[in-house]
Amino acid sequence: MSPYRCYDQCYLYSILGTHARAIAMITLYHCMSARSFRPLWMLEELGEPYTLKMLPFPPRAFDKAYLALNPLGTVPALVDGDIRMTESAAICQYLAARAGSSMNVEPHEAGYAAYLNFLHFGEATLTFPQTLVLRYTHFESAQRRSPQVAEDYAKWFLARLRTLEPLLAQHAFLAADRFTAADVSVGYALLLAQHLGLDARFTPEVARYWERLRMRDAYRAALAAQERAALAQGISTLPAPDLRPFA
Repeated sequence: MSPYRCYDQCYLYSILGTHARAIAMITLYHCMSARSFRPLWMLEELGEPYTLKMLPFPPRAFDKAYLALNPLGTVPALVDGDIRMTESAAICQYLAARAGSSMNVEPHEAGYAAYLNFLHFGEATLTFPQTLVLRYTHFESAQRRSPQVAEDYAKWFLARLRTLEPLLAQHAFLAADRFTAADVSVGYALLLAQHLGLDARFTPEVARYWERLRMRDAYRAALAAQERAALAQGISTLPAPDLRPFA
């Protein structure tokens, strides 16, 4: 798996011609370590060629031209031919199914329901409360910050995260006894928790699970890819969760 995949496409085109264009059509719009890290990590796991377009955070405020592509002004936005997608967990599911990868779980498999559940648990249940922690700790003006709200939502996140402890005590991954897109979805929530300083409050099996995910080659490649792309495109390499707009 080349760590330079998203910059190797011109070379691919020169040697493979039309076929390379057919397999290298994915473009991902991304902010440093934002939710769009999920599909970036997926692309690295799958070995898919892609183009990575870096945006300042939040793009709805700092890159108005992006609104023409995604009127929400949020990341991710994934373009695959005529397909446009903006939901990070859905993109993970799409990419896994598109590739016919073991990171997908098929309806006939015993782990299918768990796969779907944890795929959406990562965003809807785990990431949502953390965004409120981030907002009321750092992203609001001093007058609007609320340590109590932030701590309440931190406890909400941690209580729901603890429900994974019995499962992870018995299994290395969340569904179908293998690494899937569900692990990427939940894994991003753990990355965000690390940025928020909540990882020190992980339960033991969750902490070990997070360490396993962080050691994956594709996870590390995704971190390196966003850093390289940001530097090449003149975008700050400061992760979005670490921004302090009112500091």
